[in-house]
Formats: sequence, C-alpha cells, structure tokens
Amino acid sequence: MTFSFPESSISGTMSDELAETAKWDPGFTRRITGWVGPVIRRYFRAEVRDIESVPAEGGVLIVSNHSGGMLTPDVMVFAPAFYEHFGYDRPLYTLAHYGVLIGPLGDLLRRAGVIEASRDNAAEALRSGAVVLVFPGGDYDSYRPTMAANVVDFAGRTGYVRAALESGVPIVPVVSIGAQETQMFLARGDAIARRIGLTRARMEILPVSIGFPFGLSVLVPPNLPLPSKIVTQVLEPIDITAQFGQDPDIDEVDYHVRSVMQAALDELARNRRFPVLG
Repeated sequence: MTFSFPESSISGTMSDELAETAKWDPGFTRRITGWVGPVIRRYFRAEVRDIESVPAEGGVLIVSNHSGGMLTPDVMVFAPAFYEHFGYDRPLYTLAHYGVLIGPLGDLLRRAGVIEASRDNAAEALRSGAVVLVFPGGDYDSYRPTMAANVVDFAGRTGYVRAALESGVPIVPVVSIGAQETQMFLARGDAIARRIGLTRARMEILPVSIGFPFGLSVLVPPNLPLPSKIVTQVLEPIDITAQFGQDPDIDEVDYHVRSVMQAALDELARNRRFPVLG
C-alpha cells in the first residue's frame, strides 16, 4: 500500500470529499496505534527522531520520502511516534491515492486518518489546524531501485508546495532510511507501464523486485518485508514566505526542500553500518 499526493489530484476540486476529514475516529486510531505501533517498532527496530520539531500548534504539512514498495511501513512507523508525543486530540491525516481507499479497507483507513489526495482535502485538513503527512513521490518513490535507495525522488511533483502556500502552513521535511532494504528493488518498470497502456488506469509503474517468500515479483504477489532497521528523522520547519517571500518560485522551494532532505538522508546513510541490520 503506497501513499502519495498525485499532481493531477492537486489541481482538481473535490468538494464532495471535504467531509473525509470528519471521518477520523480518535478512539479507533488509538486502538489501532496501540496494537500496530509496538509490533512495527519491534519488528523494524524503528526510531523516530526529533518528533518535537513538528510545531505544537496549527496546521503543518509533513513532507517525506517514501520507501518499501506496496507494503511500505512509513506511516505505521511515524504515526505511533506522532500520537505518543502529541496525543489523540490532534489528528494526523495521511494523503493517499484514491485506489487505496476503495472498498471496506478504505473505510477503516479513513477512520485512522487516511484521506484522498486532493487540493481541497489537504486545505480542509490544514486549515483546521491538523497535521497532514504527504509522500509526493508516491509509489514512484517507494519502488525506487535498490541502487538508488538513498535518493529523494518526487518524480517532479511540486503540488505539495502549492498546498502549503495556499493554506499558509509550514513544511516539515522528514526522511527515513531502511525500508528500501526490506527487499531488493530491481526496476520501477515505468517504461513498460507506458508501453502496455497502464498509464490510462493511472498506473505509472510496473515494479520488479526480489524478496521473501515469492522470490521474483512483478508488482504482485507482494513479498513480505525483511526486518530492516528503520530510522526516521524529523527536520526543522520551513516557513516558505519568510524564507522565499510572498510570491515564491515553486520550483525553487521544491528544490530547497529536496536538498535539505537529501542532505539529511545522506547523513543517515553515512551512519548506517550494514544493510538491513542498520
């Protein structure tokens, strides 16, 4: 399952989906987090560092790299640390591709704070004073090849900058390392996806990976993640207008955000002694 902020969704309007933020259920989220959090923390020996860098009040857009393929653990690593620090009076919404929210599972995810990625949904959540977590690179980022495991790649998507600007909230960059070592990612398969017409179904990639227990996988079946140590680092907030002015260049802001994230990810990589083991 991958989470993203598709560029096409950002430019659209989805007023009928604004009520998605009201579907968050703090009691349900507490129960799920209390059960899943300890399991994920132990299995991946997960660490979330400097969660206090997230501003204590007001809307905040958290922008993170995305790792681990279909069974990405990113949200399940970050959310328990967030709620442990801030409590359940402050919702954490995660923007996701609409396909993740189809069917009965979608109802459960909405109760846990997952909302469809759109400009309207993001604005509604941010202006309510909530924290919104977005992975601009989406599945394109989460299936990056193992040889580029420590590269921040948003696939040119900059809609998150516009979302922060329009809502008047800071961006808090977050980087994570380890989940891309849960299996071996060979290729995204984006050229193949285009050639066979998958892009018409909004599928931009056809990833190829090797893992346990199925060995070679072409998107499906998804292999189970190895227990790679995951370290997530929360960075200092970026006030866009204070740093870039009232009419900032979107590409310049995006470049700055990615540069800050890449420097932090490089530092995590330098301190990582062994793959999987950490």
